[in-house]
Amino acid sequence: MAARALVRYAPPMFTGLVQAVGTVRSARKAGTGRVLWVEAEFNDLQRGESISHDGVCLTVEAVEGRAFQVTTGEETRRRTTLADCARGFRVHLERALLPTDRIGGHLVTGHVDGIGKIVRVDHRPGFVEVEVEVPEGLGVYVAEKGCVTIDGVSLTVNRAAGDRLVVGIIPHTASVTKFGGILVGTAVNIEVDLVARYVRQMLSPWLGASPPAETNLLQVLQANGFLKESR
Repeated sequence: MAARALVRYAPPMFTGLVQAVGTVRSARKAGTGRVLWVEAEFNDLQRGESISHDGVCLTVEAVEGRAFQVTTGEETRRRTTLADCARGFRVHLERALLPTDRIGGHLVTGHVDGIGKIVRVDHRPGFVEVEVEVPEGLGVYVAEKGCVTIDGVSLTVNRAAGDRLVVGIIPHTASVTKFGGILVGTAVNIEVDLVARYVRQMLSPWLGASPPAETNLLQVLQANGFLKESR
């Protein structure tokens, strides 16, 4: 019996918990994008389902054993590290959430906001501290003790200032992801927190298109009547 393609009724969501590290078996140009065949330890993939590849949501177009085909488009080429991936490139993989799944990380869309860069890797007892430089304009969406997705992995922000954020990689995360051997200078896909993105958009009429980094959000809310002093 031929495999049925999945019919999608809602946008796929992820949780930022890597299920496998796949390997690109082949990659060829297709217009402004690329067609990739990826090998991974999945046994029941179906055409039409969504998989996060280093944080990039892509649709399974064909399946052969434990390999599957996806196509990247212009937006993926422009905003993510998958633009020039070639044979042998390793990717974090996560299949889309089911309604009954636990959300072990945080809600992730698979829509990458931009490419960041690892600027510091500090090996400490029990964990690795990693500092990341995010693209201009994304720092406003990052908050200390909030969440950020780096190459598809949900991580807690330990510290954040301007265009820099610091996360900790625990031994388990290092063992099941590529982060166990992460190096300074590595380019990584960044997706900011979904809630922060919507809050910022809703406040844009009062904040302006490009608010300065030192903008005090509480003062803006108070000045525009959203907050009132209690008596």
